[in-house]
Amino acid sequence: MLRVTLDRPDKHNAQTPATWAALAALGDDLPEGTRVVLLSGNGPSFSAGLDRRMFVEGIPGEPSLMELAKSSAEEVDDTIANFQRAFTWWRERPVVTIAAVQGHAIGAGFQLALACDLMLVEQGASLSMKEIQLGLVPDLAGTLPLVRAAGYQRALEICLTGRPVSGEEAVDAGIALACVPDGELVGAADDLVAAITTAMPNATTAVLELIRGAHGRTLAEQTAAERRAQFGRITELAALMEG
Repeated sequence: MLRVTLDRPDKHNAQTPATWAALAALGDDLPEGTRVVLLSGNGPSFSAGLDRRMFVEGIPGEPSLMELAKSSAEEVDDTIANFQRAFTWWRERPVVTIAAVQGHAIGAGFQLALACDLMLVEQGASLSMKEIQLGLVPDLAGTLPLVRAAGYQRALEICLTGRPVSGEEAVDAGIALACVPDGELVGAADDLVAAITTAMPNATTAVLELIRGAHGRTLAEQTAAERRAQFGRITELAALMEG
């Protein structure tokens, strides 16, 4: 298992382009043999979202939103696409990704948690898409997984109002897998990792591919994918038994 920790507890793990560059680089070069990536935040919050300095004054070496507004549409598109790389690989690599969320997960923080295959939350967690309250939209690849998890109406309402979603509501809405008592998140995440890693690695990868691709397939396509995956599993098991 690979543990990834957002580690700016004094800033409630507010994110910057440097954060996103580091996360994108991690996705580009995952250690060989990694089966599960567990994402968490150090301190009282998972992530309070975008570092507020990015709105006006900016961060040294990085454009503020005000500076981006002076760029062409193509330049802004390229810049945001580069940021999005930190959020898109979590469901593209052949590893199970888990977000363990405590405290606040706001904006970019919520979207980063949504990027993972599975999400665990503490009862005291508070998740929100506050971009609209700033006159913006969620643009870090979080809208599709939110719609798929919560459904059209709930996802729209969450994004239109920017209201907080509690840990228990996140589970009820299908956004999170489980809500655990405050202080028990680390143990619950470790238990989930242990349960997942008891299976054979190639079986885990095959299941990942089946479930991740199901949304975009017809029933005929999905059942065909199941047959191909099972053939691979049968032949591998037979080879192991003969060996």
